[in-house]
Amino acid sequence: MSQQIILENNVNQAKTLAWCLYLIHGASFLFSLGAFSFIPLIINYVKRGETAGTFVYSHHSWQIRSFWWYVAWVVVGAILWVTLIGIPAAIVVWGIAWLWKAYRLLRGFIDLNSNTAMPQ
Repeated sequence: MSQQIILENNVNQAKTLAWCLYLIHGASFLFSLGAFSFIPLIINYVKRGETAGTFVYSHHSWQIRSFWWYVAWVVVGAILWVTLIGIPAAIVVWGIAWLWKAYRLLRGFIDLNSNTAMPQ
């Protein structure tokens, strides 16, 4: 019985940390377009292993994948921007990337509050 209580306490602590990381990712996303998301990203990488076997592990992976895919699309937009002809396309790519990242943050936050694992 006491092992179950400790496990539940560890999962709740991990869930609280993941919740805070969603907030930090979101604040960075809103105020710096994600430029400071590397800070919670490092914490995601460090803490992900401690949550192995729980639904919180999938949330750390979700946040990590969201960060790297967002960076990839920002880079694609930057390459298009440099070509001058691609400036309208760059704006569209950045807009879609912004909406996609906002969706990922909101969906992850909602699913974390529902104690639901994220899809791999």
